[in-house]
Amino acid sequence: MNKFLRGMTRAVVESFHLPEPILEIGSLQVEGASDDINIRTLFPGKDYTGVDFRAGPGVDCVASVEDLPQKSGSVGTVLALSTFEHVQRFWKGFEEVERVLRPDGVFVVASPFYFHVHGYPSDYWRFTPEAFDFMLKPYPRRLLGWHGPDRRMANVWCVAFGPEARMPDEASIETYRQKMNLYAKEPLPWHRKLRYEAGRLLCGRRPFAPHLDREKWDMEMRGAA
Repeated sequence: MNKFLRGMTRAVVESFHLPEPILEIGSLQVEGASDDINIRTLFPGKDYTGVDFRAGPGVDCVASVEDLPQKSGSVGTVLALSTFEHVQRFWKGFEEVERVLRPDGVFVVASPFYFHVHGYPSDYWRFTPEAFDFMLKPYPRRLLGWHGPDRRMANVWCVAFGPEARMPDEASIETYRQKMNLYAKEPLPWHRKLRYEAGRLLCGRRPFAPHLDREKWDMEMRGAA
């Protein structure tokens, strides 16, 4: 979790209808992580459950996303941010999310793409926008997003709306764009930006694009209107 993804999540919360109860997959607030990891604070007063396969801060239910204890059709919104790259059988996790979501439910998922191998406890997968779109075909409307260079995206995300969900209209999508521009930021410290700009002048832009374009983002709506 980083400031950009937290801002993206805040934009989703303030733009679209996310029904309760809320279920966060991968909710463990890892020691040493920034406060941005605690996305529960974006849902004050909501029925919210944090799930992780390890006990600890932010975890209300210890379970694997490959075998969730929640009843079928019992959850309104599922959040899984920077989580599925750590799930061994990610396809089973996607199936479990679909099982527990109500027909009017919403699934918000994000994963890094161009990012170093990291633990918690192991790192298995990377997902392109097309991968998320393929895995989320059962959801009739899918808002795909990505940020960074077009071919070396830092993160990919999707907001997937169930068959009976309150579908986004043009006004809510425009609100989302505005909120993204307002919240989804992770500026480089000035000294690092200066270093990358100097490297760009010496070696060309391509090697430094993931850093220089870290706040560039785009999105696309897929599925039936």
